[in-house]
Amino acid sequence: MSTGGVRSVRAGGRRVEVHRPDKVLLPGVAGAGPYTKGDLVEYHRAVAPFMLPHLRGRPLMLERRPDGLDGPTFMQKNTPEGYPGWITRAEVAKEGGTVVHTVCDDTATLLFLVDQAALTLHRWLSRTASPRRPDRLVFDLDPSGDDFEQVRTAARLLGDLLGELELPSGLMTTGSRGLHVVVPLIGSQGFDEAREFAREVAETLAGRHPGLLTTAARKKDRGDRLYLDIQRNAYAQTAVAPYTVRARPGAPVATPVAWDRLDDPALHARRWTVDDAVEQARTRPWKGIMSRPRSLGPARRRLRARGG
Repeated sequence: MSTGGVRSVRAGGRRVEVHRPDKVLLPGVAGAGPYTKGDLVEYHRAVAPFMLPHLRGRPLMLERRPDGLDGPTFMQKNTPEGYPGWITRAEVAKEGGTVVHTVCDDTATLLFLVDQAALTLHRWLSRTASPRRPDRLVFDLDPSGDDFEQVRTAARLLGDLLGELELPSGLMTTGSRGLHVVVPLIGSQGFDEAREFAREVAETLAGRHPGLLTTAARKKDRGDRLYLDIQRNAYAQTAVAPYTVRARPGAPVATPVAWDRLDDPALHARRWTVDDAVEQARTRPWKGIMSRPRSLGPARRRLRARGG
């Protein structure tokens, strides 16, 4: 239902008002788009069953673009007082105080955030019940340029190593330039332990392939090598959520993908957009992966036994 510049959308037992649904937020590319707020609402309604399991119970940082790519960007952590009372909040500790994050537990919240032009949702790697104990580990494969073949090779090497360590992992396009490799954890260790393990894995891999991979945080020290970024594995740090839209022309989507698609010539970091990401989601590329979390203790022992 639409009245003037406001459209009312049903989401579960609620109605969410979408203001200025015809406003263009993302330009199109290659004959697709442009993409309006209304287009993004329809995408999120369709993808919600696949996206919400990756969001529920996690504090979010919202990347808001009220005027699209040509306007300012707001990285929003604190939940404004004007947000509806039915939206879940999580008060977590920060240096010198606390911050009240938005938590997206249902479709109505997801659509409300789209109305707020929160184009990209960045999620914590821990949940509100145990904010200092991550249940996800993320490796960000960050190429030196826009060379996806470099990313493809690095992902294959990392996936093989994680397999040696008997850790399940999911592959995800970032919608930007690289790939994320996500490992489910049981949440028994703190962030310091998780990050230290990720560092050991990254250094082991870079040591095996020094001409291709690096763990150097400074760009000037990387050269043309791909950066194995493990810095997201820390308290209050975030990673882009599965199925979230990226603030780029063409509305690319961060999309889970099965490992057997890694060698697909058509695969690249911006392979899926709001036009076809739901179809990809229906293939359930992470089926059986995130439901098999692991402790890092046995994997660490295997890594060190291999000289890591």
